[in-house]
Amino acid sequence: MTHPPLPTGRAAWTGYAGWTLAALYFFYAWILRVSPSVMVDELMRDFAVTGAILGNLSAVYFYAYAAIQMPVGMALDRWGPRRVLSIAALVAGVGAGLFAWAPGVQVAYLGRALIGGGCAFGLVGSMVLAAAWFPPRRFALLSGLALGIGFVGGIGGQAPLAVLVEAQGWRASLGMLAAGALVLSAATWLVTRDRPPGAAAPAGQGQADGAPSVWRALWDVARRPQTLVISAFGSLISAPGLAFGGLWGVPYTMQVYGVERPEAAFAVSSILMGWAVGAPLWGWISDRVGRRKAPVVAAALVAVASLLPVLYVPDLPLGLYRLLLFVNGVGSSAVSVSYALVREHNAAGNTGASLGLLNMMVVAGGAVFQPVIGLLLDWAWDGTLAGGARVYSLDAYASAFLVLPVLYALALLAALFVRETYCRPVAR
Repeated sequence: MTHPPLPTGRAAWTGYAGWTLAALYFFYAWILRVSPSVMVDELMRDFAVTGAILGNLSAVYFYAYAAIQMPVGMALDRWGPRRVLSIAALVAGVGAGLFAWAPGVQVAYLGRALIGGGCAFGLVGSMVLAAAWFPPRRFALLSGLALGIGFVGGIGGQAPLAVLVEAQGWRASLGMLAAGALVLSAATWLVTRDRPPGAAAPAGQGQADGAPSVWRALWDVARRPQTLVISAFGSLISAPGLAFGGLWGVPYTMQVYGVERPEAAFAVSSILMGWAVGAPLWGWISDRVGRRKAPVVAAALVAVASLLPVLYVPDLPLGLYRLLLFVNGVGSSAVSVSYALVREHNAAGNTGASLGLLNMMVVAGGAVFQPVIGLLLDWAWDGTLAGGARVYSLDAYASAFLVLPVLYALALLAALFVRETYCRPVAR
């Protein structure tokens, strides 16, 4: 089997530009993914909802995102990233606009679902482009860079977005984000190309009657035990950060340290800073040492060891709190290596399907545990209200957050069952 060489000249510009636009779309997706964390009080007040309902409203993004990950991968394999990513960005922009001006929570649910469905294509799209334009030895690094760019978007969706929300209100802020999606859609259509000049299209790409081959690809990916083990690791290592960093960490930090929302958002964004640094770093280390399993085992140990003091050591200085959250982000960002692993454990023609399945499981962690933690907080709520929004006690947070280190421990267990690929395709 032949692999694409490094592109040169104009082809190199086209390949890197298309990959960069897809990574920027993932950056945009992360801003919208974590945006409810800096709007908790406003959303609970304006929509008159409880913590559990707010958790579900935030998690609708993940439900939609995760539910279509298998179709995402297969759509990218069949119709190509240029067409699919352009339409997806348009859908996300419509969803953001609908959410921004929603008169009630039902319309907000619909808008949030469209956001999640549209944003579902960014990361896998960048990886399909990386696989089409660049040799395998660059895949883990490019995957990690795409994840890192997305995590920088998550940082932008916390402290900077919190400042914008304070100044302009949450509706106007989301309206601006909706306009940004339209720009991304147009740029992707004009710049991105599915593959290098002269390269053959993957089998089945551009065909409309490929249902049998689609189902065969799905079955071939899902039947492999290593695909399931790697997907479980990706889901478990990501879930605590998506639940804490993506929604509940900001109000928790405000409660613990008595700080205002922008400062709390800046502290919690340390997780995303760690992800932004760690994702390409783990990819580079894995490619450099020629191993996949050792990095994911080490990362799971770092993640669980750094989270426990954050949650259960009393009177932790705020600076140390931020540092530990950063280290936690570095540890959990080794999910980037799992994308290389799942690709290497599956046939080349199933790249989109295998990446889609893994990404579905990664996002499912946030979809499940954001509302689970909200439900646990509601059970422990003592009836305190502030400005029409529920205020949860530190004891309530401590009991609800017990699930987070357990998830990391299970991620470590899954990592121990990963079969080493030595950075080479092993699928037969």
